[in-house]
Amino acid sequence: MPDFPEEPIYQQLARIGKALSNPVRLRLLDVLDQRERTVEELSEEAGVALKNTSAQLQQLRAAHLVTSRKDGTRVYYRLADERVSRFLGQFQGFAHERLADLRDAVEERLGSFEAVTAAELAARLREPDTVVVDVRSAAAYAEGHVPGAVSVPLQELLDRLGELPGDAEIIAYCGGPYCVVSPRAVEVLRSHGYRARPLDGGLTGWRRSGRAVQESP
Repeated sequence: MPDFPEEPIYQQLARIGKALSNPVRLRLLDVLDQRERTVEELSEEAGVALKNTSAQLQQLRAAHLVTSRKDGTRVYYRLADERVSRFLGQFQGFAHERLADLRDAVEERLGSFEAVTAAELAARLREPDTVVVDVRSAAAYAEGHVPGAVSVPLQELLDRLGELPGDAEIIAYCGGPYCVVSPRAVEVLRSHGYRARPLDGGLTGWRRSGRAVQESP
């Protein structure tokens, strides 16, 4: 018998808490928030062993946070719907406000740059002194990017610095909210005399703010 009459209700609520209680599962959710992937692609992108990725996906599916579709012999995983993405954004924002250790960990790995918010960037997209740079892979850029952004993958940045105007502020972004690629790009740009800042939350943050992404033809 339950210890109190409402216990079955709280047991069901606890399923979501249990699904979010594992750092690997949180990482997989952030990666899937960028686009759908097979378990092999997800394992590689997230940096998690394939067997562990598969096991954690089953936990996320059981909590109805993740769903899948078949395409021939391949199975693609994605977030169950946009509400999951919004919930993750709220969860991460709440945790950032409450946990000093989280703020310290974010600053240690992403730096202390003053990030540009999605709202600020949206207001500046057409300004000539603002250049938006997508530092993810060319393939990721083609699948969806901030409107007007140019693709300069991080590994090409040093060789292509001459393509960027020296009198503009460069707004660099990568994938999810804890992606380390855009802070690294900002460090490179600043070390070569450019004004540069990262986009808060990356492309995921841009999408979570309700703003559209542009696909390459």
